[in-house]
This record gives sequence, C-alpha cells and structure tokens, in this order.
Amino acid sequence: MNEAVASMYASEPKIYARRVDGSYARLRLVAMFALLGVFYLLPWLSANGTPLVLFDLPARRFHLFGLSLVPQDLFLLTGLLVIAALTLLLFTTVAGRLWCGYACPQTVWTEAFMWLEHWAEGDRHARQKLDRAPWNLNKLRRRGAKHALWLLLAAWTGLSFVGYFIPMEQLVGDLLNLQLAGWPLFWSAFYGFATWGNAGFMREQVCRYMCPYARFQSAMFDADTLIIGYDDLRGEPRKSVARRGETFAGDCIDCTLCVQVCPTGIDIRNGLQYECIACAACVDACNAVMDKVGKPRGLVRYSSFNHDRGRGFRLLRPRSIGYGLVWLAVIAVFLGHLSLRADLVADVVRDRHSLYRRLADGRVENLYTLKLTNKTAQERQVTVSAWADDGIPVELSTTQVAISPLQSLALAVAARRAALGGETTTVGIHFELRDAQGQVQRAQARFIGAAP
Repeated sequence: MNEAVASMYASEPKIYARRVDGSYARLRLVAMFALLGVFYLLPWLSANGTPLVLFDLPARRFHLFGLSLVPQDLFLLTGLLVIAALTLLLFTTVAGRLWCGYACPQTVWTEAFMWLEHWAEGDRHARQKLDRAPWNLNKLRRRGAKHALWLLLAAWTGLSFVGYFIPMEQLVGDLLNLQLAGWPLFWSAFYGFATWGNAGFMREQVCRYMCPYARFQSAMFDADTLIIGYDDLRGEPRKSVARRGETFAGDCIDCTLCVQVCPTGIDIRNGLQYECIACAACVDACNAVMDKVGKPRGLVRYSSFNHDRGRGFRLLRPRSIGYGLVWLAVIAVFLGHLSLRADLVADVVRDRHSLYRRLADGRVENLYTLKLTNKTAQERQVTVSAWADDGIPVELSTTQVAISPLQSLALAVAARRAALGGETTTVGIHFELRDAQGQVQRAQARFIGAAP
C-alpha cells in the first residue's frame, strides 16, 4: 500500500488548540456567554403564565415571545426559517464565516468545552504532556475532572433543550422526583450525549466532514467578501528569529503560533481553506507576535481579495444588494402577514352525511360543524349569527360559544330557515362570529333545501 492510499486510512491527528488572548478572543468569549446564557435562560422565562418560548407539540401550539401560533400559522414559522436562511446568505456574502466563528452552536459549545478543558488539564503543552504520561493519580484526577465538567454541562444542555418543548418547571420537577422517563428522558440524554460527543471529541471533524455549510460557502463568496487572510507579500520569505540576519526575510518569523491556536488545525499562511471558521484566533496570535518583534500588526487579518489589491472594501455591490433586497422583501411580507393575522379563526364544514331535513313546521334544517380557534391566552366569548343570500332569516341552534385560551373547538350547529322556493335548491349562507372585543370573523357555506 503506497503512502497516498495509506494516508486515507490514517487517524486524524489530535488538535491541541493553544489559548490565545486578544480582542477577537474576548469577543468570542462574550459571544459564548451571551448565547449560552440566552439558551439556558429562555426556557425559564414566561409572561402572563405562558412561556416565552415553548413548542408544545402535543397541543400543537408554538409560543414565541408572546406570539402563540397554531397549525394554521405554519406559514409564519416557514417565513421565519426563510428569513434565517436569507440572513445567513446575506451576512456570508458580506462578512464571510462570522456565523461559524462566533455564533454557530458547534463553535459556541466547543469553546465552552475547551474553556473547561483548559481549566482542568492546562494549556496546549500541559495537555500534550498529560496525554503522553502513564496513568497515575494526577492524570486520573485531571481527566476525571474534565469529563465530569463536560458531562455536567452536556446534561444541563440536554435538559434545557427539552425545556423548549416541555415547561421547564415540570421537567425539573420530574427530574428531582426521579420521575423523568419516556421521551423527555430519551431526548435529554440524546441531546446531552450529542453535545458531549460533538463539542468534546469530534470538534473540528463536525466542521470538516459533517457541516454542509463549509462546502457551499464558496458559492456565496466574491472578491469583496471579508475573510481571514495572510499577507504573503509582506510575510515571505519566512525566517525564524535566529536566521533573520542571513538573507532578506519577511515579517513572518515562522513561529507557527497561528497554527497552534487554530481550532481546526490549519495553516492560514497556505491561503483560504474550507476548514477556516473565521474565528480570528490566528489574528490575535500573530498580532501579539508582531508587537513583540516590533513589526506592524495585520500580517494575518480580516481582509478581502479586492482590499488586498488596493481597491478598498465594497459593502454595496450587485450580490450584496440583491441578497439585501430579497431579504428585506421577505421580512416585509412576513411582517405584513403577521399584522393581518387574526386571533380568532373560524371555518365551517357542512355535514356530508345528510343533505337536509324538513321540520314539522315546514322549515328546512341543515347541519354544520363550526371549527373555531382561539389564538390568545384569554377565554373568548363569541356570538354566532347567520344570514342567507336571499334575505330569508336563518335560525341557529347555538348562538353563544365560549372558547378556552389557545384551544380549538369543533361545534355542531343546526341552521333552520324557510324552504327554498321556485327552482332553487341551494343558497349561500354566511356565518358571522363576533367576540366581546368586537373582532369579527366570517365563514361561508351552502344551504340545501328543495322547493316545497
């Protein structure tokens, strides 16, 4: 087996990312605490007794920051997903992979796990030394502390994830009473295990092989997209500090710190690579080295192809303008639908098992099912009335209905009126539902009744 083939079956070398300090590292730390804080805190927050965010699948109710959605509002959820996708496309075109470097869940949880790993086992060289050392009490203590912290964070992450589908108070109560079982227990354990595996062990492998975003990002890049770049004209040829007096040398002293701090293990000096998540750890490391050797910062920096060639940064360009216009249009349509969304939804279905029934007094009766949905958190008192196209009065068997908060109701209603005359066999009938606040919903059906 030749070397090229053998390399395809070789295990990936473990990456020991070195800690780095700098403005971008602090920004990532702030983003990590902010995003994790939102994730862990949201399931606990509620307003007027309703969770701020709760996907109540058994009841088919989705609560989003005071907005309660029912299955009829599925297009609004679809609109939110479309807006999120277009936002990613727009910001990728303008600013590259900032999502990957600062906000992606894989990046955020990996950053948290690495922070705990550094605390328990030390920095890069200490972890390499610990891995090479034989098992002893010190190694067992440090490795055990790391995995205990990982498992604790992963378990709380899994429980918090399920808290978006089951009220958190109920979930924690079941856990403390040792009554957590069934699907809540399964998904808590599954999501916790996935967090522990992805952020603790797989890390860069998720970005390299599992995430599709890295594969199609090039379709959204152009010459003005912001990326992490190495200034090879300034940095080459690389010479270490000891060899810099031999011949002409660039600013790069070949310290490899930019490689040591990279969470995906790439060398940014080899050019842009799909594994780069634009976290800017290499920028912080290189800037610190340049400060020490008395060279200007920016050997490794955020830049763009056109900027490196003296054309400056162009925020407004055909691609970004196109994405921006589509993004704004979708948001406008979404907000328009949201503003026109009714809190009371009514639909009417005629009973298909019987055409009509003639009563003893000569009138004709038709049966209908009124499907009512209350999208608010308050009980709705609804008055039901009806009239026909030909102006003949219509009497309903039910005229007052109470609909519970966030509930749907199927109400059987009988409509009675004088028999149709002449050659007419059907006539349009209109149902009107009016609540105490004056909101009105109408539904239309057909009334069938043969001439006497």
